[in-house]
Amino acid sequence: MKERGVLAVVSGFSGAGKGTLMKALLGKYDNYALSVSATTRKPREGEEHGREYFFVEKAEFEKMIEEDRLIEYAKYVEHYYGTPKEYVMSQMEAGKDVILEIEIQGALKVKEKFPETLLLFVTPPSARELKERLVGRGTETMEVIEARMKRACEEAEQMDRYDYLLINDQVDRCAEEMHRLIQAQHRRMELHGEFVAAMKKELKEISE
Repeated sequence: MKERGVLAVVSGFSGAGKGTLMKALLGKYDNYALSVSATTRKPREGEEHGREYFFVEKAEFEKMIEEDRLIEYAKYVEHYYGTPKEYVMSQMEAGKDVILEIEIQGALKVKEKFPETLLLFVTPPSARELKERLVGRGTETMEVIEARMKRACEEAEQMDRYDYLLINDQVDRCAEEMHRLIQAQHRRMELHGEFVAAMKKELKEISE
């Protein structure tokens, strides 16, 4: 029987390099599935349905909420974002380790629903480095960058609710560390109840 995959949630500040990290991890190992979120916002240029997001209408999203077809969801700036349950569960059943790259609010909801979920928080080595990365992108105004830094201050308050901290100072090394943490999760005792019960039973029979 194929071992069931584990669920890992990756969060971090905007500019921490989560996307680059995911790309490095998925490029090196084939046992991961990156969950695609559903959203009611319109696609940006170059985005494809089913790749960056599942783009759905508001009515359809609200139907998904009603029918409990989402692991978690949240509303940001008038748009819904959420994680479709069916995709995640089917990938885990197939033995894939599923990674959700989502906001803190959603991550904590997932942990509440599925306590065995592994929560990983990604950060640059310092706040100064974070600001430099945001400026270095050259894609946002200083006003937007200041707003992202302010948001990071708020997010930092929740960092210690995560299981592990990943300092993304060197992408390949950080991706390797993430891989090791997720793989170690497979050996957690609570995921092996059946094996433990069978072992206890067998030992008893042999000892009697």
